[in-house]
Amino acid sequence: MTHPPAFRNYSEQQAGSLRAGDHLILPDGNRSAEIHRVDVETDDFGTPAMVLATLSGGGVLRIAAGSLVRVTDDAGAGTPVSDGGAPGTPTPSDDGAPAPEEAEPVAPGPGTTESDTPGPDAAESDTPGPDNTAAAAVVVPPQPVAPPAVSGPSEADLALIPAPDGTPESVVEAAAEDHPGAVGVLLLSERLAKGINTKSGSCLKDLSDLAHELFVTLKDPDNALAVADLLNVLPFDGNPDRWASVESSLALSSYICRQLGQDQRAGIYEKLLRAPEAMETDPFKARINAKVRQRSLNEPNLYDKEIFRSIDNANQDAERDWRMLRLEALLFLRAHGGSETIGTVELERRIANELESVRA
Repeated sequence: MTHPPAFRNYSEQQAGSLRAGDHLILPDGNRSAEIHRVDVETDDFGTPAMVLATLSGGGVLRIAAGSLVRVTDDAGAGTPVSDGGAPGTPTPSDDGAPAPEEAEPVAPGPGTTESDTPGPDAAESDTPGPDNTAAAAVVVPPQPVAPPAVSGPSEADLALIPAPDGTPESVVEAAAEDHPGAVGVLLLSERLAKGINTKSGSCLKDLSDLAHELFVTLKDPDNALAVADLLNVLPFDGNPDRWASVESSLALSSYICRQLGQDQRAGIYEKLLRAPEAMETDPFKARINAKVRQRSLNEPNLYDKEIFRSIDNANQDAERDWRMLRLEALLFLRAHGGSETIGTVELERRIANELESVRA
């Protein structure tokens, strides 16, 4: 059995099983270093993928979790380990040739003193040990640059969003009283009057639909903003289904404020809309998410086929429903400042066309 020239006593194990205190043989095969700390990075499926071994002498080794590495019991790494033998006798090397004999101590001559004779301590100080060479042997690659995080609104920004005038139920009732003949508002308000639960996805959907009904159909931006603000202040809780209603409400509120000349308030809604995009702390995942998000902005689903099919079938109710979905998609793009394929000017034109078509 062959052994590395510098280590006779070693074992092989997977990198994923390394622990602090293990003496790991370095990639050059001639030195070892003690592991101070072991960190494990997982892939997107949660499987261990990369082991980061921080060495006691400094430096970090990046090792694939499934790789086989060599761990030695010889803490005095860097020099051949002898098999034992009588002092002063040659130790055979791996190739069978006798190793050089140890030098006999030299007695001080008449013209020398003990201080002039180099001792073993002086020789050892000139020989680099593992602690002096481990850091130099490891090259730590630079960390990838993380994408810029989107900062959320400050407390001063949130203060620009008016607090509700009364309870959430009273806000809904006030909006319904201003439009007694609107069937859509009446149906939604009756369901919401029983109690608004912000943990219920269906309740959030009703609030978002009511805000859109007030603005799109009834051209009532004030009541639409009042209802939408019941949703706009809710944080992202990690549930995409519930957040979809909040997201739609924020996009509508941003557009209404832009139309009313309240650009600062519109900017707050847009920050809140983009806040979940900055929650990913892993740089790699954040870059992947940013690419996927940009692709969806560049290639949005605007329901062209569904709208044309409804027109061909002379189904006006279905056409209006599909146009409402298209309007929400355009409002979402507008709140993001457009995309690489559709600019803000073109978005403003398309939104105006959809509003006219739905209201007709």
